[in-house]
Amino acid sequence: MIVTEPEVHLSLDMDVTVPDLAGSRRDRKLKFPSGHKIEIVPDWICEILSPSTRSIDREIKMPLYVRYGVSWLWLVEPIEHVLEAYQLEAGEWLELGRHTGAAKADIPPFDAVPFDLDRLWMSTD
Repeated sequence: MIVTEPEVHLSLDMDVTVPDLAGSRRDRKLKFPSGHKIEIVPDWICEILSPSTRSIDREIKMPLYVRYGVSWLWLVEPIEHVLEAYQLEAGEWLELGRHTGAAKADIPPFDAVPFDLDRLWMSTD
């Protein structure tokens, strides 16, 4: 289950963030509400970095996601054509890899279905 730009309430309306994408495994049997407010910690979050959000995503949101136990985090640099993948390991982000260009990638938590990275990048033509 993947939701675009949900309002994620990590702790009783105190720690609220709006990631670009968030998702949870089906086996958790969670139901996302019909609106954009989510009061569960997603398993996976993806942030699309831009010059105006890059420092917020890295310096504020990444530690917040660790604190609340988000299992996987992707940071996508569409202009630079880079996808950084992280997995939460012992309370810290473990970098799983930096994926670039137009290669096929199988990246957790979606590693069962490889996809073409070039479908992520903004056209600069």
